[in-house]
Amino acid sequence: MAQQERAVRTRRAVLEAAATVFAEHGYTAATVADILKAAGVTKGALYFHFDSKEALARGVLEVQANQPLPEQEIKLQELVDVAMSVAHRLRFDPVVRAGARLSADPAGRQYYGSAWPVWVDVITQIVSAARERGETLGHVVPREIAELVVGAFNGVQLYAQLETGLKDVEYRISVLLQHLLPSIASPSVLMRLDVAADRGERLVRETAALVPELA
Repeated sequence: MAQQERAVRTRRAVLEAAATVFAEHGYTAATVADILKAAGVTKGALYFHFDSKEALARGVLEVQANQPLPEQEIKLQELVDVAMSVAHRLRFDPVVRAGARLSADPAGRQYYGSAWPVWVDVITQIVSAARERGETLGHVVPREIAELVVGAFNGVQLYAQLETGLKDVEYRISVLLQHLLPSIASPSVLMRLDVAADRGERLVRETAALVPELA
């Protein structure tokens, strides 16, 4: 059991190191040597878990949607919560930042994929459930909304990255949602949604208190 726990910790350390390097340098410029240095592990330990830089990138992308969030009485609040929690984590979590950069890299994503389809699936499920509950306007097509939200989110976060180094990304995503949601949510639901810029911070803090290892 102790050996298994060490292996889990080592894998997590390698993934976080790879994410830090990818987030800072991008996939093409990142090297396995840089990742080894950041992780503080041997080459053998790294290759035991990931056999290539491409596999490391895939590993970073696979954990993008692993952050659990509490269920909400209003399903569309869960859509907001996904967006706002990711916006908050972009500021301090290298795994999320790396996921954003890797997913938008036209040269690299053909080899290791993208987190965008995962996020589209997550949001499609949320909007589908919201539609079944009567929370959405009649014209809403869940997958179309999911693709719109993911596309718009990534455009806004890229703008915030280039303009302010993500310092105001939570505010910008909050503004995006305030303009998108009136075309998605029924009026009675819309007025009950919490889209404040600090929503993500509050959610991440709440989740970390319940599951300390996710802090």
